[in-house]
Amino acid sequence: MQKKAISFLLPLLLSQVDANPLQSEPTFSWDGATVYFLITDRFSNGDSSNDTNYGRITDYGSERLNAATFHGGDFKGLLQKAKEGYFLDLGVDVVWMTDVYEQIHGWMSGSGAVNDFPHYGYHGYYPLDYTQTDKNYGTIEEFRELVDTLHAQGIRVMLGANLNDPGYPTLLDAVQLGFVETGLNENQAASHIKEWSYDDFFAGRLDWDGWYDRDWIRMPDENWNESLPLEATLYGMPDFKDESDKKVRIPDFLKKKWRKEGRRNDAWVNPSARDLRSDRDWSPMQYVIAWIASWVEEFGIDGFRCDIVENVHLNRWKELNEACNVALEKWRSNHPESPASDWKDRFYMTGDFENASIDYKPEYADAGFSSMVNFFFPKRGDLDGIVYTWQAYSDSLAANPGWHPFSYLNNSYHRDADMENMMDCATTLLLAPGVAQIFYGDETGRKLSDARYNVDSNQAFRSDMNWDDMDRNLLAHFQKLGKIRKENPVIATGRQTTLDAHTCLREKVGEKVLIRLYPDSRGQIDVPGIFEDGKMLQELYSGTQAIVEDGRVIFGPGLSNVAVIITAE
Repeated sequence: MQKKAISFLLPLLLSQVDANPLQSEPTFSWDGATVYFLITDRFSNGDSSNDTNYGRITDYGSERLNAATFHGGDFKGLLQKAKEGYFLDLGVDVVWMTDVYEQIHGWMSGSGAVNDFPHYGYHGYYPLDYTQTDKNYGTIEEFRELVDTLHAQGIRVMLGANLNDPGYPTLLDAVQLGFVETGLNENQAASHIKEWSYDDFFAGRLDWDGWYDRDWIRMPDENWNESLPLEATLYGMPDFKDESDKKVRIPDFLKKKWRKEGRRNDAWVNPSARDLRSDRDWSPMQYVIAWIASWVEEFGIDGFRCDIVENVHLNRWKELNEACNVALEKWRSNHPESPASDWKDRFYMTGDFENASIDYKPEYADAGFSSMVNFFFPKRGDLDGIVYTWQAYSDSLAANPGWHPFSYLNNSYHRDADMENMMDCATTLLLAPGVAQIFYGDETGRKLSDARYNVDSNQAFRSDMNWDDMDRNLLAHFQKLGKIRKENPVIATGRQTTLDAHTCLREKVGEKVLIRLYPDSRGQIDVPGIFEDGKMLQELYSGTQAIVEDGRVIFGPGLSNVAVIITAE
C-alpha cells in the first residue's frame, strides 16, 4: 500500500498579477526563519589535509567503531557548498553549525560503561579550548571567509554555546597535557581500550594536578543533588560551578598548552580571544562567557543555540546574552564593508530545554532567549491534523511577541520523523508558523550509518551527508517550499484562521495566504469572502494563474497535496 507522499503531486500557489510589480527583498525576522542545522564534520570535506590532528585516530577498522571519529568535514567544504548556492536554493535564512571551538583531543567511552566505540568531540559538544578553532575544521581565516560569504548571501550564522561543562578529560589529553599519570604513551592513549572505565578514571580527580580544580567544577567528594539539575552532573560530565562568584585562575593545563603551542598555532587562534588567555579577577563563568562572546566580536556571529539550559542559572544566560549583544554591535561598527553591519536584529538565543514545547517561558525570555527548541512538532507527515497544530503555533506567536516556536523533524539527538514520508513531513514543517529547522540530510534522504547497531544508536543520526546518493525529488520539494516560505513571510509569521480540517488562511498587513491540503481533484478552490471575484491569483508552487469567479478559482486537475494561494495587495 502506497503512502500519501508517494502520490505527491505538484503544489498550487497563486498571486495577483500586476503589470509593473514592485520587487523587494523579504524582510528577515527570527520569528519565521528557516534554519539549516548541520554537523560541520559530517557535512562536506573540502580539505583532506586537515583530516587528522592532535594524535587522534580516525579509522578503527569498521563503520561501527568509527561512528564517533572525525570524518573530515570542514569549513572549506561548507564554503564550497555555500558558494554553489546550496543554502540559497533551500530558502535558508540561518545556517546553524555545531561548535567550532577546539575539542578534546582524545576519546570518551562510546556508551558510558559499555564502551563499545571511541567517542571523539567531532560534533563540537566537548570543548577543550574556547579560544581557537579545532584544526579538523580549519583555520581562523577559513572560518572568516565562510561566515562572510554566508552574510553576503543574506544568511545569518548560529553556533552552539554551553555554559554547563567543559569536555570530558580523556586519556590522550591527560598524556599530552600532563594533569594525571596514565602509564600510557600517546599512541596507546589514542587506541581504543575497551576495558577502560571513564567512571574509574574520573573518580580520581582529587589527585589530578593542573586540571580544573574544585573552584571551577564540582568534585566527587561534594554533595551533588541529582534531583536538582543546577546542582548535578549530566552524563558524568564535569559540571562548572556556574553559581560561583569566586575569583579563579585559568587552569594550569590550558596555560601549559598555550605555552607549548606558542605562535605556531596563530592560524587557529581567535584574535579576539588572545587577550583572554591571561588571569583576571573573574569567576569561572566570566571566563567562559568572555571566551564564547569573543567569537561574536571577531566574526559577527548572529546567534547561539544554548545547550541544556535548565542546568545553568538564569543569570548566567542573561550575562551571555548581554555580552553577545555588546560584541555584535562592536563587530557591526568595525565592519561597515559587510552587508551584515546594517542588520538591526539583536543577538539571537534559542536553547535545548528537555521536553520543551512551544510554551512561553517568561524567565528565559527575560534572560535573552527568543525560543526553546520544540521537541513536540508532529513527525509523521500527517496532513489530516496539521492545520490544528499550525493554529496553536500561530496563536502562540500572536500571544507572545518576541517568542516563537522553533520546530524540527530530526536533529542530532532525535531521528523521529517518518523517513518514508518525508515529502509530507517537509510540507508540515515548512508551512508551519514560527522557526522551521531542517537537519542536514532531511532534504536529501540521508540514511543511518551502521552506528545504529551500537548501544548508543544516536550516533547513526549523524552519518555523513549523502552528496552522491541524494533523493532529488525530495530535495526539489524542500527547495520549492523553502523558497516560497522565504519569499512570502506571511506563511511563517501571519495570523492564522482555520477554515476546516484541511484549509487555513494566514494574514498580516498587506499579505494573505490560503493553504489548502488535499484540494479538489478538479482543481477547484472555494475562496468566498477571502478573494473577491475578478482577482487574478497565482498558485505559488506551480506558478499557475487563474481568476476568481463566483467565489471560486479553478486551476484544473493535477494539484498537489498542498495549495497555497496569495494575493498581491
